[in-house]
Amino acid sequence: MPRNIYQAKIDNLPEELVRSAEDVSTVPSPPGHPFSRPEQLKRMSKSVPALPQDEVSGSMTSICSGDFGNLEVKGSIQFAVEYVNSMKELHVFVAQCENLAAADVRKQRSDTYVKIYLLPDKGKMGKKKTVVVKKTLNPVFNEILRYKIEKQMLKTRKLNLSVWHRDTFKRNSFLGEVELDLETWDWDNKQNKVLKWYPLKQKTAPVALEAENRGEMKLALQYVPQPIPGKNLPTAGEVHIWVKECLDLPLLRGSHLNSFVKCTILPDTSKKSRQRTRAIGKTTNPVFNHTMVYDGFRPEDMMEACVELTVWDHYKLTNQFLGGLRIGSGTGKSYGIEVDWMDSTSKEADFWEKMVNSPNTWIEATLPLRMLLIAKISK
Repeated sequence: MPRNIYQAKIDNLPEELVRSAEDVSTVPSPPGHPFSRPEQLKRMSKSVPALPQDEVSGSMTSICSGDFGNLEVKGSIQFAVEYVNSMKELHVFVAQCENLAAADVRKQRSDTYVKIYLLPDKGKMGKKKTVVVKKTLNPVFNEILRYKIEKQMLKTRKLNLSVWHRDTFKRNSFLGEVELDLETWDWDNKQNKVLKWYPLKQKTAPVALEAENRGEMKLALQYVPQPIPGKNLPTAGEVHIWVKECLDLPLLRGSHLNSFVKCTILPDTSKKSRQRTRAIGKTTNPVFNHTMVYDGFRPEDMMEACVELTVWDHYKLTNQFLGGLRIGSGTGKSYGIEVDWMDSTSKEADFWEKMVNSPNTWIEATLPLRMLLIAKISK
């Protein structure tokens, strides 16, 4: 039986990588695939992403969405916290707010809700929120928001309550927050179980979130030029991405973690550009040993493209962002257009430069994961 296209290429790969061939997610397209002819992309297999040049996307969406600077922070919030041992649940009783800032200055009112997190979990799985109470600066909620969590785990958490205005277009504006360190919280003190008023404060969580350790990724990159024999045409090559393992990933759901890695080569944000590893459960140090191949790169494209790698925790029907990398030139521009995603750190940019300057050679690095503004995927 003849070998498939990818099998014919693995003879020169490291022995460690050959053993993971069953995990390889793509195969290279036929030799001579022109990078600069978008009409040929439509005939490509969806499992072989390439980087089209007919458009550059600068569209971004934030992991932590919302407007943090437009409205004054004032007023206070009344709430109480209690751990119910019989249910193994943390209960947060959100009672009311008073003297909030007015999002609608003319009518002196806001449409308000309260959102809570158990930091460092800043994702959808850890988010709880009240209903929206409209047209008042003194909203009454009287809601109990619950977390199923072992009491011992609360010693590693901070309770963050934030107040928000939500307008008719579902845009959110920050009105203030309160944060309690549960490591030192006295659960036996009856006074801590009664309703108390807390003054709302300016936003502090984003700073803490940026500084938070999100773990590391060990990986290797290789640029493989593919000149066309006998023709004086630009070289079209491949970028090989070998995701080896992640180290010290954060736990967002107690002691559970089921992580995987997604990859996109920006500026291509189409779905066919997205590849991923399998999910690895029950460890904060998952070993993926997974390669991804993207073709259609000319030498001049290497300064314009960026490898976006993101790590996710899969739970039931949702995926929670853990951290990511952007490996590229870090110039802030792609094909002459300013884009937010060309924001590589110095370590990420140095890694990319070493790969570009060392064709046909695996370049390895261990890089810290960080918060990212994730590029929207186009159809």
